[in-house]
Amino acid sequence: MIEELEAIETTLLPALDRHHLRLLAHGLRTFQSIAGAQHGPLPRPEQVQLWVWSQPLLAADADFAEAFLDQLGQLGQQLEDLARQRACTPLALTLEDLIRWSCEQATARLSTDAPQTDPPQTDARPPAG
Repeated sequence: MIEELEAIETTLLPALDRHHLRLLAHGLRTFQSIAGAQHGPLPRPEQVQLWVWSQPLLAADADFAEAFLDQLGQLGQQLEDLARQRACTPLALTLEDLIRWSCEQATARLSTDAPQTDPPQTDARPPAG
């Protein structure tokens, strides 16, 4: 786990992208833990709910547990989308896949966010006079 965090921190991604990457990685590891596998589809929603409510710290705070379930649902959708792009199952994704995807997203965003500058215009007319 510490090695994964270090790998994320050594990317040149902006802080917000690294934060999102950490969330995706945590979600992936959580789903793998719930499923007891590192390949295959994500666990069914009822399996995820059962797992969340069986965790003492989560079960002690129902509001947080519900928010966590919502977040896992969103992370699961992102992982499924990424797995389709990578032609693998969601649980088979690796940290390297997540980092590569995040870097691709950041690069695409930065290339579209870059200010478009036109070359300076020169006045081809001779000076008046």
